[in-house]
Amino acid sequence: MRWWSVANFLSNAGTWMQLTVQNLLVLQITGSAAATGLSMSVQAAPGLLMSLAGGAAVDRWPRKLTAAVSQALLGAVAFLTAFLVAVDQLNLGVLMALAAVTGVVATVDGPACALLGNDLVRTEDVPSAIGVGSLVHNAGRLAGAGLAGVTVAFLGTAAAYAANGVSFLFVAAVIPFLRPVAQAVRARSERPAAKTAGAGAEPDMSMREGLTFFMRRPRLVALAAITGLSSVFGRNYQLTLAVLVVGPLAGGAGAFGTVSTVLAVGGILGAVLGARLRRPSVRLVGVLAAAGGVLQIVAGLSPSLAVLLVVVLPMALVESVSDTAGTTVLQTDPPEYLRGRVLGVWGSVKTVWGLAGPPALGLLMELAGARGALVTGGLLIAGAIGAGYVLRQRRVAKPVVVRTEESALVGQPALGTAA
Repeated sequence: MRWWSVANFLSNAGTWMQLTVQNLLVLQITGSAAATGLSMSVQAAPGLLMSLAGGAAVDRWPRKLTAAVSQALLGAVAFLTAFLVAVDQLNLGVLMALAAVTGVVATVDGPACALLGNDLVRTEDVPSAIGVGSLVHNAGRLAGAGLAGVTVAFLGTAAAYAANGVSFLFVAAVIPFLRPVAQAVRARSERPAAKTAGAGAEPDMSMREGLTFFMRRPRLVALAAITGLSSVFGRNYQLTLAVLVVGPLAGGAGAFGTVSTVLAVGGILGAVLGARLRRPSVRLVGVLAAAGGVLQIVAGLSPSLAVLLVVVLPMALVESVSDTAGTTVLQTDPPEYLRGRVLGVWGSVKTVWGLAGPPALGLLMELAGARGALVTGGLLIAGAIGAGYVLRQRRVAKPVVVRTEESALVGQPALGTAA
């Protein structure tokens, strides 16, 4: 697990470095901010169409081999991009094609690496492993964003892509030496036989089975609804808080940099706290998301930068703990043989939020301004979660007094439950 965490830290740092450099590269090639957004959408689009197929592949194929091959392929794409940049042969069309290939490979790599990390610890330690993964992700994002500027300034754009390629190859080299716990290997091999076939028949390993399980599992549907609300109307703080700081609070780039740093610190602290969760629930995710919505309202009403800095730390902390709790539920609720496909369904749904969130939030900001967008988004998140909780409580069957034939003879009521 220690080796896996180190490898993932390097990989996350390389990925965030490449994402930062890629945006700058598209701007350099085209001079268009719209083209930059399009390159990000092209890389995310395969997740909408192919995540379920990628999750099914993870359930069917050996997990270590799948993760190693996907990491090697991502490294090859990064090295190819570095070469094309170095020889000045990279145009927008080729860059878009490489981004699409990266998105396709990521539909397999994401669930494979997530579940492989869980295989390295005992079942009761999976929440802690997910928390460590969240901590590594946040630390890698900080390091990668900082290294991007330094690398480009001193070594050039090609070096940033090459460094990311090296990070992928490092992960691929570490994977063969990882030893999953016997408990995880045994659980994955215990797959039920098909109901319609005889004994010893192959289980249903279709993509449809994963989608059906997800849609028939109320707690997963509720988790998707809560996370979707938070993703669309909150969490895009790099957009909303940037406009708030530069606009109403009259700050500059340095002020927003300070806010971003505080957000990152809150995310890391939240990951540490999230790693201590043993049995997180969807209800906990909902409570934390609603609390984040309330804090977002307070952030939108902040009269000064100092007040905003006080608010964003707990806001990021709550968001990070909520993410860790939700990821734990998602990765531990389904049976082992279905988890890849369930993560595939989640990847498709998450892509919808990623594509719909920024435009929806941008429109809200156009109509209501930065403060209005933060306050309205927070109200929608907290209000919708509160309303959902009230409706759920009303649907719970309550004990009622009924009279049976025997109790009527003796004149005594009998307790029963409503059907």
